[in-house]
Amino acid sequence: MASHASNLWVLLGLGIAGILLAAKKLKKTIREDFGAFIDKLLLLPPPQPAPPKAPHPLTGLSFAISDVFDVTGYVTGFGHPDWVRTHEAASSTCPVVSTLVEGGATCVGKTVVDELSFSISGENKHYESPTNPAAHDRIPGGACSGAAVAVATNAVDFALGIDTIGGVRVPAGYCGVLGFKSSHGAISNTGIIPVSSSLDSVGWFARDPNTLRRVGHVLLHLPFATQRNPRQIIVADDYFQLLKIPVDRITQVVTKSAEKLFGKQSLKHQSLENYFESKVPSLKEFTRTKAIANTKVPTSRLLANVMQLLQRHEFLQNHGDWINTVKPAIGPVISSQVCDNAELTNEEIENLNTIRNQTRVAINSLLKDDGVLVIPTMPTLPPKLGSKEIISEDYQNRASSLLSIASISGCCQVTVPLGHHEKCPVSVSFIARHGGDRFLLDTVQTMYASLQENSSIVADPKSSKKTISQEESAEIAKEKGNQAFKEKQWQKAIGLYSEAIKLSENNATYYSNRAAAYLEIGSFLLAEEDCTKAITLDKKNVKAYLRRGTAREMLGEYKEAMDDFRHALVLEPNNKRASLSAERLRKAFYLDTLCESLGRKWNQNITVVTEEMTTTGSLMNNLLGLLRIRIKRGVNLAVRDINSSDPYVVVKMGKQKLKTRVINKDVNPEWNEDLTLSVTDPTLTVLLTVYDHDMFSKDDKMGDAEFEIKPYIEALKMHLDGLPSGTIVTTVQPCRRNCLAEESKVTWVDGKLVQDLVLRLRHVECGEVEAQLQWIDLPGSKGL
Repeated sequence: MASHASNLWVLLGLGIAGILLAAKKLKKTIREDFGAFIDKLLLLPPPQPAPPKAPHPLTGLSFAISDVFDVTGYVTGFGHPDWVRTHEAASSTCPVVSTLVEGGATCVGKTVVDELSFSISGENKHYESPTNPAAHDRIPGGACSGAAVAVATNAVDFALGIDTIGGVRVPAGYCGVLGFKSSHGAISNTGIIPVSSSLDSVGWFARDPNTLRRVGHVLLHLPFATQRNPRQIIVADDYFQLLKIPVDRITQVVTKSAEKLFGKQSLKHQSLENYFESKVPSLKEFTRTKAIANTKVPTSRLLANVMQLLQRHEFLQNHGDWINTVKPAIGPVISSQVCDNAELTNEEIENLNTIRNQTRVAINSLLKDDGVLVIPTMPTLPPKLGSKEIISEDYQNRASSLLSIASISGCCQVTVPLGHHEKCPVSVSFIARHGGDRFLLDTVQTMYASLQENSSIVADPKSSKKTISQEESAEIAKEKGNQAFKEKQWQKAIGLYSEAIKLSENNATYYSNRAAAYLEIGSFLLAEEDCTKAITLDKKNVKAYLRRGTAREMLGEYKEAMDDFRHALVLEPNNKRASLSAERLRKAFYLDTLCESLGRKWNQNITVVTEEMTTTGSLMNNLLGLLRIRIKRGVNLAVRDINSSDPYVVVKMGKQKLKTRVINKDVNPEWNEDLTLSVTDPTLTVLLTVYDHDMFSKDDKMGDAEFEIKPYIEALKMHLDGLPSGTIVTTVQPCRRNCLAEESKVTWVDGKLVQDLVLRLRHVECGEVEAQLQWIDLPGSKGL
């Protein structure tokens, strides 16, 4: 009986212990911030500048910083409680952090780093390691694990870290976010605890390429410049052999995206083993000093060894005295690396630095200004928490080999997530030459959407094996486009409708739907073209008439727009939208004036126009007349695509806004197009803006110019008549109030007064626009 009771107590004890253990585990998995933060704080940006100055570039973004960046009043922890105990609070804030705050971002906290920010596992025995939100039972990667986790869980928009031997690149890959390691020395390390001074580079995490790029432009203090695309995508075939997951899972994604965006000629395959062997001769001296000359060791392994030796040597230079004095409790892995190795001789240090310099020259020579090197970020999926894989020699060698290229050369590198494999994040890395940070950020911005799309296809090959007809594929693309449209993802919708059109080019609905998306992003010319094509294919497509009418109205083609709305009413007499739109345009007081540009005589319509105007008398009482602006040509406009631009001009005065057609691939375009504005206030200025049309992204601005019409109006008020054609009536000199590139002449030509303008574009590196002003008197208007 006593034995039976004893057994019950044992079972009860085991049950309680199990409950407590389960509760502890549950508590760990549901931590609010996934264990990312070690300190919460708040650094607020300065007030926004008053208009017309632009708002701060990072307005509305929040960020966190790894616990190696100084903040006034806080002890920088460096991933170790003994460091906190033996150091004072920082007396100043790290300049990098201050730059971001001054740029409009809000700093909300400090995040966990590995012990002394030394390893790449993300595990720290002194603090509860952050939970990898992409795979809870896997390591988050380090050294800046907390920063990656904070971004991956949407706790912040971006986060700062320090990358020595992968401290940003590794956790970005393992947590499924973007991670950027800047070129060594491109961003100041002042106010940051050093790990290895010749390897440390500031890095940052983000969930999307736009935020990554915005942060980079602020940190790197980049001036305005044209976005550049890569001309060479170099795949390091031998480095992909270090992978322990299917190589095609990554290489196929990159290959498909590069071919689609830049063409097959952009792809190149390279053996880095042979390249480094010939371009980094000091590696031979390194093998000799290490007594491994008779053993064939891959150059990738040698570079990894160089990286580890430099990290170890410089870490002890920076913190050896503190370790010897304080004798902190350091984990066995770090202890074996930093404490159990002999010091390097001056000759060995000199050789290591020579290897580093030669490697940088070699990478710069390979990539030049327009090349990107493609390598895996890490050799395996994230190892499981507490597994021996992390400390295995094979894992360390493979990982260090991949990470050493950018660390040793000091080049910039970005980790790009590519979905999942076996329920764990996978990624690829792009490297650009030292100092090519802007170019690399631009490349990620350009390729990101395509990489994600192709990643989904490669990850689910079964879906692509289904045999379906082109028409069925087109319908699937259309339905996906409709869903994207409902979600207000206009560019995505346009891409999907375009795919449907490629598969089935004679379906009017696809063109009409794409036109609707074009209308949403303000691409009215493309919307009009698509609607015209839809109507050609289907004469009874009411939606196409309605959408073309809307596009034409926005383009200032009021007569044609009204015709479209009236045609829609013939097809659907009870269509309320068509009825309201046609009536609105019928009452537009300058409708028939626009017919002159179509070859119809003005005096044939005077009676009609006058009758229309009697219904809008209050408007006519304020109307002075019509100003016709002929946009003649552009001269030496800025390049916004690879080698050219697709420019068009938008003219705005008051609430009126008109637009020219797009001219493709021409930085010296000739529009010779008339845009007509109604004038009620002669003191208003005209704003002319040039844009580069992009099919699948927001149109790029190519500069603007502003000019007054008052001098021209004053010349008109002179009511000249009978002057010889070519007589110069007055001139306007370039000044601060206008954007004239040269003297502007108001001239009497064939019985009319015209003003010729050459406008120098602002806020852009180059470009001028030539235009001409002409006045149209409108019967019944107030007049001049």
